Amino acid sequence: MSELVKGSVMFLNLYDVAEEIKLEHVRELLGARPQERVFKNAAPEYVRFERAPVIESISVEGLAPQAATGQVKYYDYGVISVMFEVPIAAGWEAIVEMASKWMSGSEFESAALRVAKEKTKNVEGALIRSYPNWLSEDYFIFQFNEVPGSPAASEFLLKHRGDIARIVRGETTPLSLEEQNEITQSFISYYPTDLVVIGWNAAVIYDTPAGAQTAIQLLEYANSQLLEFRYYDEMLTRELAGVYGFLKARHGLFARWWRQKRANRLQGVTVEVTELVERVDNSIKFLSDMFSARLYRLAAAKVGVPDYKSLVNQKLHTAEELYRSLVEEFQASRGFLLELMVVVILVIELVALFRGK
Repeated sequence: MSELVKGSVMFLNLYDVAEEIKLEHVRELLGARPQERVFKNAAPEYVRFERAPVIESISVEGLAPQAATGQVKYYDYGVISVMFEVPIAAGWEAIVEMASKWMSGSEFESAALRVAKEKTKNVEGALIRSYPNWLSEDYFIFQFNEVPGSPAASEFLLKHRGDIARIVRGETTPLSLEEQNEITQSFISYYPTDLVVIGWNAAVIYDTPAGAQTAIQLLEYANSQLLEFRYYDEMLTRELAGVYGFLKARHGLFARWWRQKRANRLQGVTVEVTELVERVDNSIKFLSDMFSARLYRLAAAKVGVPDYKSLVNQKLHTAEELYRSLVEEFQASRGFLLELMVVVILVIELVALFRGK
């Protein structure tokens, strides 16, 4: 008989909906409805947000045979997160099959998008510079808190390495030992009884529901950062492409006079992105908790935050170089024109002088 493992699966879908969300306004808008008194600061004492996200509980129906729960989080840097949680109690093979089905399907994603659109309309007045098109990120978290024999974390990982690897990858076919090792080496543990294995699209947590909250929160935060850096990367890509197109389309001496305007626009975008990047970087603090900091760094690395952040920084550097080049060309054109005007004036004065004679 297969072991009965108990826990829950959490599906996260995050959307970049605006440049900024006024959280106080969100509280006012949602607080006007007595049935939605669900605001709280879920952050543990040692993990602090500069501006704690607003959390709203939602009802979930029809997503799974089991009773599902859900919540929406509003982040001040313009991200809305929708999370569904479904309890599970099944054998390992059944869980592996569920993971593969859910991760390859679109049921959760479609439901989350409907919720996000509805909630965005409810808080529309709190959104600053809403985006017409949303970027999104999704992530699965499988949290197990009851495993037969209550094994230690090291024993749990050793015994169920193959199943954990398949869950993280969303595969039903057994994976090679090399792939299993590649997946399960990205783990972190604090006590002998807890474990977090992190992948780019899913994570497995072996811990109590209360103990798992920090890992869940940091995985969600890492994905929200990835979403923001993806947006900044696309924004800078479009702006740089526009500048290159401008430079190809306009040639000649007088075309350089338009470069000051283009340079000013490029500088404006660069300053804006730099400010937004700093705000995202500084949105969470770790207070004397090196484990949470290490957990966040591992989560961020696995989902790709450093890669996109590096891309954004490279494009910011390119934009700054282009700005300097455009300004220098404009200054050179202006200097040449001023010199030309001086020469013309001198010629006119000389002509007038000789005619007077």
